[in-house]
Amino acid sequence: MAKKISYSFEFFPPNTPEGIKNLADTRQQLSAFKPEFYSVTFGAGGSTRDRTLETVLEIKKEGFNAVPHISGISSTKAEIKTLLDQYRQNEIKHLVALRGDVPQGEVPSGDFKHANELVSFIRQETNDYFHIEVAAYPEYHPEAASAQIDIQNFKNKVAAGANSAITQFFFNADAYFRFMDECLIADIDVPIIPGVMPIYNIKQLARFASNCGAEIPRWLRIKLESYGDDLPSLRSYGVDVISELCETLIGWDVPSLHFYTLNQAGIISRIIQNIEGT
Repeated sequence: MAKKISYSFEFFPPNTPEGIKNLADTRQQLSAFKPEFYSVTFGAGGSTRDRTLETVLEIKKEGFNAVPHISGISSTKAEIKTLLDQYRQNEIKHLVALRGDVPQGEVPSGDFKHANELVSFIRQETNDYFHIEVAAYPEYHPEAASAQIDIQNFKNKVAAGANSAITQFFFNADAYFRFMDECLIADIDVPIIPGVMPIYNIKQLARFASNCGAEIPRWLRIKLESYGDDLPSLRSYGVDVISELCETLIGWDVPSLHFYTLNQAGIISRIIQNIEGT
């Protein structure tokens, strides 16, 4: 494919020496694609707060653009202010601001019930210092009362000061296109980057999809299930499916692609080589 596209990649903070080494290797492999940034997730209820900071600083030290996730659930204003101060001190200028997941078995707590409140607080504390990404849901947030309310919630995040958004993963490109049409009607005018999930195995994928409200189309689920325990064949088929999805999105002039890596580089490298024709 002749058309050039930019990429970004999401990691989760590792918690073992082996995981730290693996992620360093993954970053080096993916650096071949000259990513716009590497983002680092923030565990439910801030459970990985320190490890997120450590991973972000390690990425920055290697010369890459590091983008931490910050979530409002279970966080106080004082805790978020401390984090913002730490990131400013280390010249981190790009954030992903999310409501975040409620830790299993807990009741939501903290000073932020919704992501737009977190975005507003970041702007209040730091003005325009940070470029703020937020989440978008082409197939709607699983807790949304209606499609209209979900679009309004997204609009509230943009009005609060978000600069751009990254979508939840999806396998049906039409869901993204319809979502973009709805944003246009709602006068939402920020870049909305498609989030792309590689296919590693069906059980893991089904769990992720169930948690975030993403749909695995019936044709895809049945095909993946047909491979049984033959993971190499399943992953090879998955590479073809995701490559085709990415090519469709690129043909529609998306601003860039954001890959949910699960701290692995191999399958994503094959997808990008496919779409670039290398």
